[in-house]
Amino acid sequence: MYALRPASLRAISRIVTSRIFRPKLVTARTFSYVKPLYQEETPKLSEYQRKKLLLKKKFADEFVAKVTRPAPYWEAQAVVGEEIKNLSLNDFEDKFLIMLFYPLDFTFVCPTELNAFSDRSQEFKDIGAEVVAISCDSEFSHLAWSKMPRGQGGIGGIKIPLIADYSKKISEDYGVLYEEKGIPFRGTVIIDDKGTVRVININDTPIGRSVDEVLRLVQAIQFTNDYGEVCPANWKKGDATIVPDPKKSLSYFSKLKNDK
Repeated sequence: MYALRPASLRAISRIVTSRIFRPKLVTARTFSYVKPLYQEETPKLSEYQRKKLLLKKKFADEFVAKVTRPAPYWEAQAVVGEEIKNLSLNDFEDKFLIMLFYPLDFTFVCPTELNAFSDRSQEFKDIGAEVVAISCDSEFSHLAWSKMPRGQGGIGGIKIPLIADYSKKISEDYGVLYEEKGIPFRGTVIIDDKGTVRVININDTPIGRSVDEVLRLVQAIQFTNDYGEVCPANWKKGDATIVPDPKKSLSYFSKLKNDK
């Protein structure tokens, strides 16, 4: 029998330890073999699955609000005055409806917008239009915010309904949901008295809206509905309009200043 020297034992111990306990270094070369292997093991979509996904997307798109299409139906809890009520699109039948989507209660730009529209809500009523505000907050959050004084960032005395889109379905159906954050963009949707979507405008969250512009758009839609003429750039109620005909439109264009 052979006896191993202490030096030999130490050498064998180092070899065994290095093989068992020392982690293998992952270099760019060794890692490069992992990716193709992973890709090969990832199953590809079958033709049936691909068509199914496309059909699902097409089906979903059919229910998203589009200009000139009927407005998607909605129903939700809302704060009206100091009460919580159930509201639906049908409650605004035969009226123009302005739907103001906004990101969140108790924020910064939002109270300035809602208070501005509230203060001028009678101007919309005078032309047969109603204004509602919508966010993904609960009706209880709306109620608490509606009791906060304006001087503290609240919307005390708000005169327009606050709709609670807690499920986010209304925001999704109207194409204004900021999916990464789960809140609506500042979307403005105008529905006419026939239930047809006529305007969809979407602002990024930091950008507030103009009451004058929304009022102007409603008046422009009503004018074109009543008279069949079209409204040029910067049109305001009482301004000249255009007959949408190559010859008759010249009566408008002939009054413009000559090109410089």
